Amino acid sequence: MRFFQPLFIVAHLTLASIPRLGAQVTTDHPAPPAVAAAALPSNHGPATLTVALLQIVPENNNVTANMAKAEQFCRRAAGMGADVALMPELWSVGYTRFDPKEPGGRESFQAKALRKGSDAIQHFGALAKELNMAIGVTYLEAHFPAPRDSITLFDRHGTEILTYAKIHMCDFTAMEAAMDPGDDFQVGDLDAKAGKVRIGAMICFDREQPESARVLMIKGAEIVLTPNACDLDSLRLDQFKTRAWENAIGLAMANYPKPMLNGHSIAFDAEGSCLGKSGEDEDVLLVRFDLNQLRARRHSTVWANAYRRPQRYSLLISPDKDDIWTRTNKDGTVFDASKR
Repeated sequence: MRFFQPLFIVAHLTLASIPRLGAQVTTDHPAPPAVAAAALPSNHGPATLTVALLQIVPENNNVTANMAKAEQFCRRAAGMGADVALMPELWSVGYTRFDPKEPGGRESFQAKALRKGSDAIQHFGALAKELNMAIGVTYLEAHFPAPRDSITLFDRHGTEILTYAKIHMCDFTAMEAAMDPGDDFQVGDLDAKAGKVRIGAMICFDREQPESARVLMIKGAEIVLTPNACDLDSLRLDQFKTRAWENAIGLAMANYPKPMLNGHSIAFDAEGSCLGKSGEDEDVLLVRFDLNQLRARRHSTVWANAYRRPQRYSLLISPDKDDIWTRTNKDGTVFDASKR
């Protein structure tokens, strides 16, 4: 097991103290003025949130076996001192794809959906209370007319904090085209041992759309949990790092290990600094967020929601797009966001 802890920084942040991700300041883009120290919140000692990223191998789409294994690893994470345990995307079915050419394949996949109120999901609420640790359980959620790709976060008292269904479905794959997208990004208040922490969630392809993290930031998310199921290359990891830095939020992502995918579960703080990264094998990665550092950054940064001009962004919500961006779904239909 590995434990990563970020370096502590002074609260008086200036542009020079913030990682640039390789960008250079030029005379064409002068540095903004430093924020006055009086604007920063006071620091009353250590305040941390420790997240366990469960990088685990599923038993294919065996829901019963997968949920039992998740419980084992949640208990392991609690023993390691975690405040939150996070599973990879669609853990209940192990993100196991179906063959769209196989008769009944789609229907068999959809039949494995679980209601949020089912014993299988609510069991993790009881487990969270027993372990005094929040748990983010990911599953194929029963929904009409098609199931959803969801995460439910239970706090350490066993109370549901949020349930989020993935919005940016990968309609270019048969499995995700067989699910319904969510309706809105969700943020909730987590009663952690260090006090209240505003938590949000996005799932896999969501993190590749800048709007996802931005909306969560605007809704007040301080830390965003991100279940994942894809190979993570250097560009995707840099992209995730940038989401943290540009929005001044903490990000924690749990992925599947080999032989299924390539692991690299990872977390970044609001400065864009890596708090820990797994290798490719099955693992439990603990990452610790310094909440005082995070809040000082959010209180002083010129990025995130400080100098935005939303009145100029109407084009971002227009459904119109050039033909060059037209795409065909896995089932041969043309992707139309208005229908999903």
